[in-house]
Amino acid sequence: MQRPLFLRAAALTLLVLLGACTRLERLALPDAQITDTHWQQHDATSGERVDHAAWDRFLARYVVPGATGVALVDYGAVTPADRGALDAYLDRLYATRVTALNRDEQLAYWVNLYNARTVAVILEHYPVATIRDIKFGGGAFTIGPWNEPLVTVEGRALSLNDVEHEIIRPIWRDPRIHYVVNCAATGCPNLGRQAYRGATIDAQMTAAARAYVNDPRGASIDDAGRLTVSKIYVWFEEDFGGSQAGVLAELARYAEPELKARLAGRSRIDGYEYDWSLNDAADTAVVADPAS
Repeated sequence: MQRPLFLRAAALTLLVLLGACTRLERLALPDAQITDTHWQQHDATSGERVDHAAWDRFLARYVVPGATGVALVDYGAVTPADRGALDAYLDRLYATRVTALNRDEQLAYWVNLYNARTVAVILEHYPVATIRDIKFGGGAFTIGPWNEPLVTVEGRALSLNDVEHEIIRPIWRDPRIHYVVNCAATGCPNLGRQAYRGATIDAQMTAAARAYVNDPRGASIDDAGRLTVSKIYVWFEEDFGGSQAGVLAELARYAEPELKARLAGRSRIDGYEYDWSLNDAADTAVVADPAS
């Protein structure tokens, strides 16, 4: 039975409004642009390696696999000693002369710094339902901690937005960055159980891209054939080719055979979704880690 005309019109209006909201979210995000050329410095000949062992230990202990494949963090179980070790690790990162590192080592440094500081800010305000509830006196319309200067590196105060949008994205110009930078949300690509390192980050980013694209959070096709993808692909569409065609090419690049076959011949994306709930293990059933 065909739906009444007014219901179809209402549904269409809702879809248009939802699409407009998604586009407005995209406009609210910072552009990828270098505002401080200091961070473009690097030493291509440097063999210095940053020690991320403390972050490895934290991740191995507190990142657990959820029943649906989402990596969860057991924030409520973090001991005072491990909280202190995380803070000490961050202090060592802040004291690192990052401009003296080679490019791969720098990228691993910034991604680990972003992820570790995000976990720390959650712990500082825990319990919270979503990272977007964390505010630093910015008023009722402030959403999340991203604009607050939370780190100081080489004498420069930086926010998480500075790290992601004024350093990582514009310097490396690699869409795989979006699969390894974690904002503590369920809809985000998983927080890995190992630190990133300069010698392995290229392979780690590719593995993270493949894992997310083939997870329903990245891309899913329902029984009616509608393709829904993560809002990451519209928020940062410019990093994925600047169009839906570019996003579809990105998905096909990392899709496993079944998904790749279902993506073949598509020219449009039907919807976008993202779950901002905290990636918290506390209220979610977890499964045993076969690697433990």
